[in-house]
Amino acid sequence: MAQQSLYWFTQDLRIQDNQALLAAQASHSLICVYPRWFKAQRWQHAPLGMHRWIFLQECLSDLAESLRGLGQRLHIFYGQPEDIIPKLCHTYDINHLLCTRLVGSDEKAILDTIRVRAPQTCIEQCDQYTLFSLSELPIRLKDWPKQYTPFRKLAEAWPVADALPAPETLPAMPKLFALPAIERPDWVPAPRHTRCNFYGGERAAQGQLDHYFSGQLPQHYKEVRNALEGWDNSSKFSPWLNQGCLSSRQITSRLRQYEHDQAANDSTHWLYLELLWREYFQWLHHRIGSRLFLFKGLAKTAPLTSYYAERFQKWCDGQTPYALVNACAKELKQTGYVSNRGRQILASCLVNELSVDWRYGAAWFEHQLVDYDVAVNWGNWQYIAGVGVDPRGGRHFDIEKQTSLYDSEGHYRRFWGAQAHAQLDSVDAADWPIVPGAHGD
Repeated sequence: MAQQSLYWFTQDLRIQDNQALLAAQASHSLICVYPRWFKAQRWQHAPLGMHRWIFLQECLSDLAESLRGLGQRLHIFYGQPEDIIPKLCHTYDINHLLCTRLVGSDEKAILDTIRVRAPQTCIEQCDQYTLFSLSELPIRLKDWPKQYTPFRKLAEAWPVADALPAPETLPAMPKLFALPAIERPDWVPAPRHTRCNFYGGERAAQGQLDHYFSGQLPQHYKEVRNALEGWDNSSKFSPWLNQGCLSSRQITSRLRQYEHDQAANDSTHWLYLELLWREYFQWLHHRIGSRLFLFKGLAKTAPLTSYYAERFQKWCDGQTPYALVNACAKELKQTGYVSNRGRQILASCLVNELSVDWRYGAAWFEHQLVDYDVAVNWGNWQYIAGVGVDPRGGRHFDIEKQTSLYDSEGHYRRFWGAQAHAQLDSVDAADWPIVPGAHGD
């Protein structure tokens, strides 16, 4: 029986190092689709904010152009994948569905529904969002450690598969395949200008890869990685990595080549450790599923925080009593990006100084961050809140000390126009207005 394939693109928006595309070459015909769905709002914010939405559209446009060069076309649908994909499978007699294995509990639930609705279709998942495939992991998934260090010690010396070349051509679409032009529904947000410094797509990703490894930047990564500002203070790969325009294996390959040709030191090794942290969180999410979103996370008891609407909104808008926190918040809101150190400062402040439920902060990051990844974002928020994999039970950053260490001259705060706002609450716990300077009888 001839293989009629459908490739469901998700977080794999590239043609290089794409195992699924190479597997599709054996097909008699191929349809490439990207169903775009918008999950319901949770914890006050819709998951996909404007920065992420614009970056995603750029990624899709770049992928569509690459596929045209291989004789294919990318079909973008607006709706639920579990509705769209089974209909396509039935309509065009699809017997082979290709997709990337994603660790997210939402994504796995969608795939389970597709299995039920399209039982005649064989589903092939390719491990190309992670550094290791499920069969290559140095630790069995059922034995996945509750802390990062045991995984790191094994994974540091574990072999990594080589990145794959792009296919030279792809099978044609079915002869009777004809889809009408898909208009963007009214409920899909229209793009508008933002201050985001990242441009989406595989070509832009390769450009940043070439830029970063063209000089001495990798040799000094560990020294500058905690800086609050500066394009070259970190690799900046994460937006493209988390949309799948770039793979972990491609980065590792370039890093190993750099260490062979240029230099290998603590900084270049630390770059690899960052990829291992990301990898650890991916498979942790795969193991724990929806526990990633629970208030008490992996802990036995929930943290002593709650939801204070006014405090949370001031934290989002950069109007807290802490100028450094406000600068980080303003950068995130205006650009869709903030440094790793800035994320830690923001998260610690929300949980420890403001006593707000960590999940609201994680959802705000999900809404804003152009490099959002479900496992990394929610895993790191659990880590800071003390309900995740941190053996110390959470992290509390001294804001005054962080200011002294990373913005002693105030340049970062001035650039974002951040000031300390004296009054945090305008109402008390009983929702009565707080009048500054007023005293009871």
